[in-house]
Amino acid sequence: MLPNAASVALIRKTQFLLIQRARAPMEGLWTLPGGRLEPGEAIEACAQREVLEELGLHAFALRPVRVLEVKQFRLQVFATEGFEGEIVPNPEEIRAWRWVRPDQLGTLKTTIDLSAVVESAFRMFDRS
Repeated sequence: MLPNAASVALIRKTQFLLIQRARAPMEGLWTLPGGRLEPGEAIEACAQREVLEELGLHAFALRPVRVLEVKQFRLQVFATEGFEGEIVPNPEEIRAWRWVRPDQLGTLKTTIDLSAVVESAFRMFDRS
């Protein structure tokens, strides 16, 4: 079964960008930016569109990390160090955002398997 949603770990040196969802289904949880696939859209294009819609950033050079089963979603997670623009969060989708180190995840209420996903993403860029 093909993925029907995508998310992106935006990595900056030893940190990554985390967002807090403003609405269901993950309201209040900290997670990676992303969302649902639109009809006829490629999964990588979905990931790029969601980052742009949610944060105002252009993401590129995406690398697939893993696929997660989350409720009704089959989520393709990507990671990249390639992004540009100024963060302008969409208040309808994002309650808050912050740059965090992977070791700070334990203090936040996050979506399922986020620490394992982030660990895999950082390994792809030779960072632990």
